[in-house]
Amino acid sequence: MTEGQKIRVLIVDDIAETRENVRKLLQFEADIEVVAAARNGKEAIQLSQEAGPDVVLMDINMPDMDGIAATEQIRLKMPFIQVVILSVQGDQNYMRRALQVGARDFLTKPPIPDELVSAIRRAGKVAQEERSKSVQSVASTAGGLSQSMSAGATVKGNIIMIYSPKGGNGCTTLAVNLAIALHNDETRVALVDANFQFGDVAIFLNEQGKNTVVDLTLRSDELDQEIVNDVMIKNAASGVHILAAPSRPEHAEKIDAEQFTKVLRYLRQIYAYVIVDTSSYLTDVTLSVIDMCDALVLVTAQDIPSIKNDRLFLDLLQTLGIPLDKVTFVMNRYDKRIAITPERVAENLKQEIVAVIPLDERTVITAVNRGVPFMLDNKTQPAARGIYTLAESLRARLLKQESEELEKIPKR
Repeated sequence: MTEGQKIRVLIVDDIAETRENVRKLLQFEADIEVVAAARNGKEAIQLSQEAGPDVVLMDINMPDMDGIAATEQIRLKMPFIQVVILSVQGDQNYMRRALQVGARDFLTKPPIPDELVSAIRRAGKVAQEERSKSVQSVASTAGGLSQSMSAGATVKGNIIMIYSPKGGNGCTTLAVNLAIALHNDETRVALVDANFQFGDVAIFLNEQGKNTVVDLTLRSDELDQEIVNDVMIKNAASGVHILAAPSRPEHAEKIDAEQFTKVLRYLRQIYAYVIVDTSSYLTDVTLSVIDMCDALVLVTAQDIPSIKNDRLFLDLLQTLGIPLDKVTFVMNRYDKRIAITPERVAENLKQEIVAVIPLDERTVITAVNRGVPFMLDNKTQPAARGIYTLAESLRARLLKQESEELEKIPKR
């Protein structure tokens, strides 16, 4: 465990008094932080993705989904998270079932305080070690990619398309903040505004440049590093480079799909990630991005029109012969008060929802109006944690794809 790093704990119990008692017990432990509490198994799965705990304290007997089923789902989605089961019944069968689905420990309720704290510390140490191994694995994979490139293999950056078939679902907010989450010194990010008539990506980052995507598409056959550097807007606060939408709606007519495709192909040679924010209209440009992107982040919301349009869009992808495993499904502006849950939408569309971005209007709207994305100065907010979950999922998926491609290259 890293010195000074607290163990993040999620408490799961359907009885409010029990949740509060455990929270009070742990508040005196300097190395333990309770980051969230859930009332049932389904909520536990959601909060595990949003809050990023190291350890989940899980009750077994709960309505709608018991603790063992919830533990199995959490361990499948986030293997580094360790689960400590709490049960009023010290039954050996319960214990065996819990361990079979990946629980780290099993304690009877009410737990002895010293035993509970010790179990959390043991599980927390394992969780943080597993996280560390995951990071090292990513670095190792990246190193392997670099070696393969020097050996003559072609390595390209990844194009990530952000799309919703229904307007107003927050694609630009998600694209901007995802770009910031993915960017670092080793993985540079380009953020491309493909909403050519009314794109707002630059505004979201408080930027206003004289150059736009038109300046690159008109020179798509003669692109080089110098031309790209002159056109891209360098956002100092985030480090992300922006290819802005045209300054006037009528300038969109100057761009065709072939030119824009050439621009994206060039950008992926010099950036690790190229995030493309698109409009909901299926223009030739949008379809060309769908065809060439490495990952398609499909953004949905908790309303029937959004879900209907998602289903139509997924059907279209199959008609076009585009594999659905390219899709990363995200629910934005999730409001717990609305009965349409991520689980119900996922079941209806037969697509796993990888990340849930909670409704947080105060944080999001303030960020947009200030031109300072919440991933820059509000990283601890629930919406930011949802963005981190999405970024980690995309990194893992794309690295896996790259590794599989490398394995297909004949070894010399």
